Amino acid sequence: MNSTYNTRQKKTIEGFLKENTDKQFTYEEISDALRQMGTPVGKTTVYRCVEKLVCEGKVRKITGGTSKSAQFQYIDEGMDCNSHMHLKCLKCGEFIHLGCDFLSDVNSHIYEHHRFRVDNSRTVLYGLCEKCAE
Repeated sequence: MNSTYNTRQKKTIEGFLKENTDKQFTYEEISDALRQMGTPVGKTTVYRCVEKLVCEGKVRKITGGTSKSAQFQYIDEGMDCNSHMHLKCLKCGEFIHLGCDFLSDVNSHIYEHHRFRVDNSRTVLYGLCEKCAE
């Protein structure tokens, strides 16, 4: 009975993140949003379920930048986030998928000269977007 309850909660959390693929959320923001939608899920359960979704490769964990808490974003099935890096604006929080062919050259250079393989799904470059830089 308990595992069914957790599965239902996990599906609720995954559904919420999937409906908001263009945004990132902290554990607390996910819990608050679900409560406001009338489907409350405790923070501990949110933490466990989100961590499972990260391990399954369905959700990206974003750390660093201006946020003290980790943020999470659903990985859109149409986006191959393993093949490109990402940009995050430190001011407005915009998150950009950086699908440039040039980056494969960067990855090749890093491997050939430094023997290091970059995990693009976890690579986020921080700075200011065009609007915020003005």
